[in-house]
Amino acid sequence: MDRHLILLSGTAHPELARKIAEYLGVHLADMELFKFANDNTFCKINVNIRQRDVYVIQPTSRPVNDNLMELLIILDACKRSSAKSITAVIPYYGYARSDKKDQPRVPITAKLVADLLTVAGAGRIITLDLHAEAIQGFFNIPVDHLYATPVFMEYLRPLKSEDLVIVSPDAGGVARARAYAKRLEAELAIVDKRRVGNVDQAEVMNVIGEVKNKLCVLVDDIIDTAGSITRAAAALKEQGAKEVRALATHGELSGPAVERLQKSVLSEVVLSDTIPVPAEKRFKKLKVLSIAPLLAETIKRIYSGDSVSSLFV
Repeated sequence: MDRHLILLSGTAHPELARKIAEYLGVHLADMELFKFANDNTFCKINVNIRQRDVYVIQPTSRPVNDNLMELLIILDACKRSSAKSITAVIPYYGYARSDKKDQPRVPITAKLVADLLTVAGAGRIITLDLHAEAIQGFFNIPVDHLYATPVFMEYLRPLKSEDLVIVSPDAGGVARARAYAKRLEAELAIVDKRRVGNVDQAEVMNVIGEVKNKLCVLVDDIIDTAGSITRAAAALKEQGAKEVRALATHGELSGPAVERLQKSVLSEVVLSDTIPVPAEKRFKKLKVLSIAPLLAETIKRIYSGDSVSSLFV
């Protein structure tokens, strides 16, 4: 790649950044990034980025506030170093589920984060499988909203058969599940659920669609505490499903998630590496697919002025 392409990585997911750099055939630019004793973050870019196209790779996953602040600081450093363009590559967009004012006196934090990123210096955003597509409209700069579809389709194609059913774990994810079902010429089913209060609990109500003696693949954007996905899997088994697997782009795996997934009826759980999965959260049923080639190809196409949407045709 051209020397004018600069890749910078925060501390949130250096392994993913290295994979992207390797795919593109470039080195991650040298940068000092650490915290002082008073917990203030320091950033210094040790290469000349004046009039360069800079891509900053940093998911805003746990610890969300630290990783977000670190990203903002890097973006500001790039802006003040006269970069030609600055693109924030955010595989996982933290606060994406705070996308609307659904209760009195609550913030729309996803919009706040969008404003912060723009003010800090981002001129473009690359992100993946937003919880709500409307978040793209929170920005007044270009947003390349990618989907993990090309990566997961490689996993799903060998499963293609008359027995395959793609399942949405809730009504909100029907469009996502339908897109996979259409590509695979598979049947579609929906688990109807009702969420209770502000805590991470969900009550499965009903399974819509024929799942008896079928291989069911639940598809979702994120597995957080895994309550919803494991209850949905149990509901499918109760309706006679032969086998149930789960597939999600983002693996937060918070709190009791790993224990719930291990004890669940799921035969396999497939995630992408938008969020790092540490060794202590890996288990026998878990399979992690890398999103690095998709992100790298997107960066390459943006840099060279080629179409990004053609990746998903």
